[in-house]
Amino acid sequence: MNDVLTQSRPIRLKGRSFLALALTPELPFEDWLVQLDELAARSAGFFLRRPIVLDVQELEIDRAQLRDLVSQLGMRNVRIMGIEGARSSLLGPDLPPAMSDGRAASDVELPTNEEAEKAVPAESIVASSPPTSKAMPSVVVSQPVRSGQSFFHPEGDVTIVGSVASGAEVVAGGSIHVYGALRGRAMAGTMGNSSARIFCRKLEAELIAIDGFYQTAEDMEPGLRGKAVQIWLEGETIKAEALS
Repeated sequence: MNDVLTQSRPIRLKGRSFLALALTPELPFEDWLVQLDELAARSAGFFLRRPIVLDVQELEIDRAQLRDLVSQLGMRNVRIMGIEGARSSLLGPDLPPAMSDGRAASDVELPTNEEAEKAVPAESIVASSPPTSKAMPSVVVSQPVRSGQSFFHPEGDVTIVGSVASGAEVVAGGSIHVYGALRGRAMAGTMGNSSARIFCRKLEAELIAIDGFYQTAEDMEPGLRGKAVQIWLEGETIKAEALS
């Protein structure tokens, strides 16, 4: 009887899916890494806190080349969570694990120079943190973010005058304000700002995140779908409430 009462609870294992960014490198790696460095220079924080999968299915490489590539990416703060399409002989305990059966999604695109020029400085609608001596710049995007597009602004708040389509993504170092429907992904506070918030007129998001903490559509409160809401982080829990 006592043995039964003192038994520890069994470990619980749960399945859970996450959206990840798939990197598909090309040979020669030296040239591809130069392009990656140029991307990082244009969009600081592009890979910050983002789950990354390395797709090497089309590459004829050996284990030493794969190990060196993963090391080079790590030096650039690109943390690989798994490798897709690699032969078993290429993998080992010193490399990320094999991954398979990933579902294809829309390609991630950076905003063009023309789109960036249309973004003008603006005041934040709601102050998400006390004033500081150095104000963080905010931008206003005066057009919808279409499916397959990504808008990155790691320095401050982003205001979208329009909607964020399904398959689109908005990433901000500060808060995110969407005056239309939020159907895609919104990630606020990506530079470690846990006081950032997400505001939208109509919540239909695929994924929301604040300071690296994620919540998918399946985990959101059903009663808030289709409503104007604000979303914030409380400890390590994402909270949401309807706006009156």
